[in-house]
Amino acid sequence: MSNVIAAQNFEVTSTSFKQGGKIPVQYTCTGKDISPQLSWKNAPAPTESFALICADPDAPVGVWYHWVMFNIPKNVSQIPENQLPQGVIGINSFGRMQYNGPCPPPGKPHHYIFTIYALNTQLNLPQGSDAETVKKAMEGHLIESAAVMGTFGR
Repeated sequence: MSNVIAAQNFEVTSTSFKQGGKIPVQYTCTGKDISPQLSWKNAPAPTESFALICADPDAPVGVWYHWVMFNIPKNVSQIPENQLPQGVIGINSFGRMQYNGPCPPPGKPHHYIFTIYALNTQLNLPQGSDAETVKKAMEGHLIESAAVMGTFGR
């Protein structure tokens, strides 16, 4: 997926935290562990579905996935706070089919990247597929991606 060019018009934002800002406690394991609000706009015209992956690239064991969703309908452009969008839920690195928020070890804050992928098809994968499986299935179907990133530390 390294051949993806940064989005020109496709954009992801959140009313829950600012791009590059601190993620509030309620969206983390220290708080209520609810999912933040996300919205996106200017999806490419040939989009047939979206996928969502929230990743922590700073985890000591490698990339840690907090949220995996795919086959989000092409007419969806936002996810309200503390809700799952329409679509199929994958399994996160906690081994759960849900959102689990930032939960880094004490020390340096980690970066949490919420990426929306615009795809030219629905993915033929079962519920509970992990992030690596979803990313592999997206190969050849990714039109564009956009992300919003927040930080959290304890």
